[in-house]
Amino acid sequence: MDFKSTIFILPGLGGSGPEHWQSIWENRFGFVRIEQDDWETPVCEDWIAKIQQTISRQEPGTVILVGHSLACATIAFWAQKYNYAIKGALMVAPSDTEADSYPLGTTGFAPVPLAALPFRSITVFSTNDFYVTAERATLFAESWNSELKNIGDAAHINSASNLGLWKQGLTYLQALDQGA
Repeated sequence: MDFKSTIFILPGLGGSGPEHWQSIWENRFGFVRIEQDDWETPVCEDWIAKIQQTISRQEPGTVILVGHSLACATIAFWAQKYNYAIKGALMVAPSDTEADSYPLGTTGFAPVPLAALPFRSITVFSTNDFYVTAERATLFAESWNSELKNIGDAAHINSASNLGLWKQGLTYLQALDQGA
């Protein structure tokens, strides 16, 4: 697979381990991970600053962000603050930072921004994700003006979901890359 865009991987809380599809994509396709200083007790402003620091060195119209879990809210906060017209974002398993099920230890990630993103996006959710209900994932996608993809029972769409390369996700990424 060849991609025309500059693709950045943004893991969620805890980072993405070696069996996570984000890490597999990173290794297979040479995508670049935006490293955060604190994966366990993150501060939203710090995570936003890392995205901005990385994106500001790129031609925005060539950039696609691939966020998982908490990184989806981070992308929404970043977009709200900087309003960059990047090429797009793949928002996978957006965690509901306002839910009782959300882990403690994060700062500044709630409430999740519900403003339209200034770029194309695809939001992917699972019907049995412990960290977001289908209703909340739909609300996020509709608010972000994002195309919504329901992939059925895939839990948190992470390493535990055993997706490997996750070809279905690559199809969504290709659609963003090709502008289709």
